[in-house]
Amino acid sequence: MSGEPLHTTEDIRAADPLGADALLAAVPAMNADADAAALTVALRALVPDLDRAAEWSVGAALAAMRDLGILLGSLRRHGVQPLAVVPEALPVLELLGLRTDMVPRDTVHHYTTWNPAGPRRRSYTGHPAEASLQEAVRTVLPGLGRALDDCERLARLEPYDPCFPVVLDRIARHLRAMVDSIDLTVARVSPEYFAVTLRPYFEEVEVGGRDYPGPAAAQVPLWAVDLTLWQCDRQDPAYDAFLRQSVPYAPPAWRAFHARHRGGVSAVSKLSAAVSWEGADRLPPSVTASAEALGRVLHLLKTFRARHHGLAREAYGEEVRRYEEGSAGARVALLRSVLDLTRENETMVRRTIGRRRPAGAPVGPSAA
Repeated sequence: MSGEPLHTTEDIRAADPLGADALLAAVPAMNADADAAALTVALRALVPDLDRAAEWSVGAALAAMRDLGILLGSLRRHGVQPLAVVPEALPVLELLGLRTDMVPRDTVHHYTTWNPAGPRRRSYTGHPAEASLQEAVRTVLPGLGRALDDCERLARLEPYDPCFPVVLDRIARHLRAMVDSIDLTVARVSPEYFAVTLRPYFEEVEVGGRDYPGPAAAQVPLWAVDLTLWQCDRQDPAYDAFLRQSVPYAPPAWRAFHARHRGGVSAVSKLSAAVSWEGADRLPPSVTASAEALGRVLHLLKTFRARHHGLAREAYGEEVRRYEEGSAGARVALLRSVLDLTRENETMVRRTIGRRRPAGAPVGPSAA
């Protein structure tokens, strides 16, 4: 399995089922002029006939949702509920959601992974900082999808298995792109630009009586790695509420992964059980290797989250803040809470490694 349909990504990027290339190239100028009337005309012009849309492949339907979504977010940024002014778009959005087995609105996957690069890039502002943010997320999602495949394997292994640390190290390699991406974001996207210029495009849009937030980076499904490593058997009300809101915005394969593994036994719990059984001072080499590898992955997650929390704290600081909540409805305090949970799990694993003595080492007074 894979976290998103990598084999069709290039086809989705290349697709233009609505014939929207030229019109969407003009969207940044419309937004700069706050021209809600022109954006309304553009959305109305792109809404396809239902019978025509029903014949599209899944890839073409994803591309159509991507392109309609840029106009949905643009209108919402200027204080307009898009379906209030273009109601004929409602059945199309619902059809596209059903056809793709996703929510009836564009998500972060549409906005980044399935978005063309270069002159065909779909953008709200056309600003280099927006392109940098999109690219940062684009670099993360493929690796996260591959990490998901390894998380599936990890869930079937025990810390005694020599494959356990090997799979964890592969997960770590996949996730290193996250740290690189957050560094790129810090370097190229100022908190002021995000908070004042870009964040308003991610406001909720009402579709069929429900509110759907825009395609913000907060929808990146890092929760799938958490689920396998430490979260599936640990209750936290705030994080659980965030999952209930975030999981529906993931592609079908990610949601199926969540359904399979929620309520399972996490890697941290498996390691804790092995240590309790063996005694922390006499761990077999296989368990020690597993603990060290798990500590490395958790350290990567902690590093990413610490930097993400710092960036969000600046973007939602009093000097630039226009919103109390993040772009997926989560407050900055939740980021801190998840960072703390990640740090707690890393600390527990590190303490396990620090306390252990090699198997066969003398125990008791003579060992002092």
